[in-house]
Amino acid sequence: MRVIEIDGGSGPATALRLGQRPTPEAAPGQVRIRVRAAGVNRPDLLQRGGFYPAPPGASDILGLEVAGEIDQLGQGVTGWSLGDRVCALLGGGGYADHAVVDARHLLALPADLDDIQAAALPETLITVFANVFEAGGLKSGETLLIHGATSGIGVTAIQMAKAAGAHVIATSRGLAKTTAALSLGADISLDATRDDLPAAIAAAGGVDVVLDMVGADYATLNLEALKPGGRWVVIATLSGPLAQVDLRRVMMKRLVLTGSTLRARSADEKARLIAAVRDRAWPWVVSGAVRPPVEATFPLDQAALAHLRLEAGEHVGKIVLTP
Repeated sequence: MRVIEIDGGSGPATALRLGQRPTPEAAPGQVRIRVRAAGVNRPDLLQRGGFYPAPPGASDILGLEVAGEIDQLGQGVTGWSLGDRVCALLGGGGYADHAVVDARHLLALPADLDDIQAAALPETLITVFANVFEAGGLKSGETLLIHGATSGIGVTAIQMAKAAGAHVIATSRGLAKTTAALSLGADISLDATRDDLPAAIAAAGGVDVVLDMVGADYATLNLEALKPGGRWVVIATLSGPLAQVDLRRVMMKRLVLTGSTLRARSADEKARLIAAVRDRAWPWVVSGAVRPPVEATFPLDQAALAHLRLEAGEHVGKIVLTP
């Protein structure tokens, strides 16, 4: 099968190349998917650069989410059939013609959801659910502040929060992105390059949960923005991981500061999360309430161009490979 391999170099044009590997076989408890589309995510960029290695036992091939159809069932797999259209969360292996995955890490596709949009869902949907709804405890009627609101995670978080009955304040950079966030359902969309973010958030009454992909630069902003009892959830540190935090403000406002990654979680924990998503969040996908936009698609052999597009930071929504 065709795969994208990392072959040295620091940039996508030199590090990524099309290669050939044997088609994998589904082990007991696994299924094999004929990949029709694969999501491109920021962790892929980090792995390409040598900063985010695959966890033990995972494929070294890039790619954390795919959509396609099951073309092989491993021993002991029940509840799935050959030809079933699915999307899946992977530990790696998505940038390829075929991928094998724990059968517990699948979600069945509704008939009106195409493979390209389906491939944009697993990593982002599960990340948002785990961080905003489980760790952040977002409830109907509360307010969620999303930094980086037009990223793949951000657009999914806007739609999921609105589907849950929450209010959304979105921050992004530039008029095109702030307009896009409004079109996706944000109640307030702020331009980080022009607006007075602390004043605007305070005028809106503050927030209950912050989904933070920026990190250090927004630490003080987040402390001020959160209402008493608020939850600050960190899932990326694009401006740096080291921040000064006034712990007195944390104590006085009874705040919770937490964060997580998804890839390193155990197979059992991922299965638990996916079962929870299937029960609580997947109905929003089936109804059409959550369908994050796909900014661009690229053929598998143009994975380097997909990485360049993601690195440029001008996209709104997800970027997807189409093997």
